[in-house]
Amino acid sequence: MSWDSEDTTFRVVVNHEEQYSIWPDYLDMPNGWREVGVSGPKQKCLDHIKETWTDMRPLSLRKHMEGLAQAAGAPTTAPKEPA
Repeated sequence: MSWDSEDTTFRVVVNHEEQYSIWPDYLDMPNGWREVGVSGPKQKCLDHIKETWTDMRPLSLRKHMEGLAQAAGAPTTAPKEPA
């Protein structure tokens, strides 16, 4: 079976840094990755990733930047509009 044939079923996978990818269902899951419960044709999986993975930064970087913002006293949420 070819990696990218028309009849290949893919699984959407994610790693500990919340980075997404697709993986053919006929191959064993690579170390460090887990399934998210979405599988099917390549385009369906890619569409799911496009809708889900909106912040491309690794989880560790997002957490680090949040910590820097909190240390600097920046608000972590948008300020409320005055009444």
